[in-house]
Amino acid sequence: MVVLDPVRVVIQNYPADQSETLWAENNPEDAQAGSRPLSFSSEIFIEREDFMENAPPKYFRMTPGADVRLKHAYILHCTGAEKDNEGKVHTIYADYYPNSKSGEDSSGIKPKGTLHWVNAKDCIDCEIRLYDRLFTVPDPTADETKDFLEFFNPQSLQVIPDAKAETGLKSSSPGTSYQFLRLGYFCTDPDSSEDKPVFNKTVGLKDSWSKEQKKG
Repeated sequence: MVVLDPVRVVIQNYPADQSETLWAENNPEDAQAGSRPLSFSSEIFIEREDFMENAPPKYFRMTPGADVRLKHAYILHCTGAEKDNEGKVHTIYADYYPNSKSGEDSSGIKPKGTLHWVNAKDCIDCEIRLYDRLFTVPDPTADETKDFLEFFNPQSLQVIPDAKAETGLKSSSPGTSYQFLRLGYFCTDPDSSEDKPVFNKTVGLKDSWSKEQKKG
């Protein structure tokens, strides 16, 4: 799991000095692929776009007064958020249901949304390179009256220098491929170092909420 635009979530009823190890399958379609440990604590990071203070219908992410599940972890109930002087959310607050742990859930709560996350207390920094189409039209040479460079897409490469990742990605070898939950498929770049791995996006995933927004 990797968070591209992190915002901190403080789980108020989880002991601040406590942490635990959760387990996540490496490939839900292949039981032989094994599992990996994930650390969990009272502070996590989620994607900034996964929180909305005044959410419309069909928004099944994190919003005050609603429940949402953390993948491989617990169900959270969002209680509110704090903003800086410019109105930007810097901390989200939530409570967790202790009996809602994935694989052992007896809470009876059925949230409609599931979010990816990383432990804010031990996650690692990484660089993410997102690639889009090099040109804004299918054939930039089709119009002979224009220089094909006029159709160059300035957003064809977006570099995110300070994404947050689960600790297991720290020792990733160049050329290794992963699916980052809810984000797409990525490959470890040769520019990676032990202090800061670098990942290149190869294939994206569909975003159901973006579809809903386009519908209006």
